[in-house]
Amino acid sequence: MTETIAEIVAAHRAGAAPEDTVARSYARIASHGDPAIFITLRDEADARAEARALPTKGDTSLPLYGVPFAVKDNIDVKGMPTTTACPAFAYTARNDATCVAKLRAAGAIVIGKTNLDQFATGLVGVRSPYGVPRNLFDPKLIPGGSSSGSGVAVGAGLLPFTLGTDTAGSGRVPAGLNNIVGLKPSLGLVSTAGLVPACRTLDCVSVFALTVDDAWTVLTVMAGPDIADPYTRALALGNLGPSPQMRIGVPIKGERVFFGDQVSAAQFELAIERFAKLGATIVEIDIEPFYETARLLYDGPWVAERYIAAGKLIASSPESMYPTTRDIILSGARPTAIDAFAAFYKLEDLRRVRDHTFRAIDALLVPTMPTVYTVEQVLADPIQLNSRLGTYTNFVNLLDLAGLALPATMRADGIPFGITLLAPAGNDAVLASLGRVFHADTALPMGALGIAQPPLEPLTSAPGKDEIALAVVGAHLSGMPLNGELKSFGARFLESAHTAPDYRLFALNGGPPARPGLLRIAAGTGSAVAIEVWALPTDGFGRFVACIPQPLSIGTLTLADGRKVKGFLVEAEAINGARDVSGFGGWRAYVAQP
Repeated sequence: MTETIAEIVAAHRAGAAPEDTVARSYARIASHGDPAIFITLRDEADARAEARALPTKGDTSLPLYGVPFAVKDNIDVKGMPTTTACPAFAYTARNDATCVAKLRAAGAIVIGKTNLDQFATGLVGVRSPYGVPRNLFDPKLIPGGSSSGSGVAVGAGLLPFTLGTDTAGSGRVPAGLNNIVGLKPSLGLVSTAGLVPACRTLDCVSVFALTVDDAWTVLTVMAGPDIADPYTRALALGNLGPSPQMRIGVPIKGERVFFGDQVSAAQFELAIERFAKLGATIVEIDIEPFYETARLLYDGPWVAERYIAAGKLIASSPESMYPTTRDIILSGARPTAIDAFAAFYKLEDLRRVRDHTFRAIDALLVPTMPTVYTVEQVLADPIQLNSRLGTYTNFVNLLDLAGLALPATMRADGIPFGITLLAPAGNDAVLASLGRVFHADTALPMGALGIAQPPLEPLTSAPGKDEIALAVVGAHLSGMPLNGELKSFGARFLESAHTAPDYRLFALNGGPPARPGLLRIAAGTGSAVAIEVWALPTDGFGRFVACIPQPLSIGTLTLADGRKVKGFLVEAEAINGARDVSGFGGWRAYVAQP
């Protein structure tokens, strides 16, 4: 039986022995028979002993209680070699990376270190002296990189989750090729202390899992600032919840790139249709500025960051490196400080375009990869084909976006096709809330296992611990001009609802943006007004309320079912000369009028 994280934890809390789960993972690894997935396996006796030492049935609240996992071999695990797939670079880690330490503290058990494209440079999974992990769907195809072993290990059901890293797509391309979930957090949400850098300013630790809920569980354990990593930042993680009326951006048809792969092009159209059927509004956007950003990654000075980690080895023993990797990293010695500043200026211009784009959409939908290649093709043309695989991934961290790679369909030739959802940093919960519904709707089996996804767990529409519910009535509604401002404070959608018939809705003078005012009147003498209820973290709620200008304020609203929530109200003096729009039933209907 192959289990998800949720199933494993539930079994252990019911009395199943974590040691047996660990032993089962080792048996699966041996049975699968692909020595290129792992660079180092931990001694099984040590892993089983750690599992035995976990709390007994009387104290099993750990969120990853007894769950086995593996770590990409550019992330430190205490007492194990860190090789970055380069034997000449290898060292024994003195400490766990911060992310690994957090996972172990949550009850997870490290099984081993997985193979990767050397120095995490590549999206193909063939640039390693430790071999090429076998593609699970067609052995002639690449497994995807640079987190090749981590992706294959989850897709094959050897482990319920693994850690990868993602600089240019390494946490997403392997997910697409293995029919699994690849969660690429917002930059700085998870500490990279203990990670051998590829591009330190762009690196992040990623998660591979069989379901979105499993990946989210892992992220919640790892997330948080770390004094050991100056690039971490205090981003509000939020919680999973129902999705509001989402505006999903897709590239305009003339800018969709598939390099002649009409099968993948057709699969992307099917994914767009699925989102539309799930209630999303599809908005075509100009993606060319995103492609321009992607070109900066390898044509610009960021390659110099890759040189920092490997520079000493290149100087002392260049022949010890994989040739393609060495050539790419050597190119990082060429850019000048002038080149760097010119690229930084250009990137800021492109980030302004990003901001403009995401004012019109809530998330961007792209293929995870435009096409797929065989190992033979990539070895014959390693640079160009690798670059093509990064068409929809290379721009993401440069533009400070969160990403979630999801299985979408299975092509007629048996190759999985995946899509990726992208949104500005801090919207990780929004993407996961949307993605879990999409993945469940596909009804695809998990990985290469032929096993159905577990039923989607229902999510509560109540605020969680350390959250406050807030009713919004106008410009902060989903899809409205100020919704992005609300989400920037960590808000997550809970539900659509109506007020009790105790209010009148007015279109206030001034703007832009046009704003309504909700005025309380005598109970039962007004109208029921459409609203949305969002949950904000306690600290985010305070900061949000501090930004609200007169004549608006936050008071207590009564909903149609009698519940009381905080919400927007207007001072009575402000409605003088304002239009009463209560008859429309809500602000969204009013602004939609011709």
